[in-house]
Amino acid sequence: MDKVIFIVGMGPGVSAAVARRFAREGFAVGAVARSADKLALQSAALRGAGVKVAGALADAGDIGSLRGALAGLRAELGEASVLVYNAAGMTYGPLAELGAEQFATDLAVSVVGAFTAAQQVLPAMRARRSGTLLLTGGGFAFEPMPVLASLGVGKAAIRNLAFSLFADLKDSGIHAATVTICGTVAPGTAFDPDRIADAYWELHAQPVGAFEREVQFRG
Repeated sequence: MDKVIFIVGMGPGVSAAVARRFAREGFAVGAVARSADKLALQSAALRGAGVKVAGALADAGDIGSLRGALAGLRAELGEASVLVYNAAGMTYGPLAELGAEQFATDLAVSVVGAFTAAQQVLPAMRARRSGTLLLTGGGFAFEPMPVLASLGVGKAAIRNLAFSLFADLKDSGIHAATVTICGTVAPGTAFDPDRIADAYWELHAQPVGAFEREVQFRG
């Protein structure tokens, strides 16, 4: 079976570092991004390093768009053995001025997109009784910031979703977990993207019976 990782929310930082880390282990990379420029830049960098890459444009908060993008990646690369969901919706501003429509849009990106992506890759994982779902969390799940309320609620929800998936899937050989990043990602810090990417790989490499449901990065 070919080794394939799908990354939803491709861009610089954690997503790019995760792509490089899994590529070192022989994975092809299927990348989904909303920005054509980011997708082209990151795809070119991976191809330049000899990695097999397929890209698809989608708004992670749009169910139909995301389903179509992942179907295209499956057609080009095959079924994913690993899914990384690294998209999040956020609106900065006073909580009193956050409209319900924008709040719903942000949560669609942060949580509904993750659930949608998981549903698209799970049938094949269930059929072979193996696979990994890794969802990116954040510190606002524990200590919210009112000016980023939609992001905080989204990160709390993604953590809950990851734990629910973990409990539902762990006995079927499928590993679901969250990497909770409680700080600003920056090279040379406690939140170095390459260091964080190693945690994604280590979670994927855990054997059945030793699955962890969360890794936290704190300063």
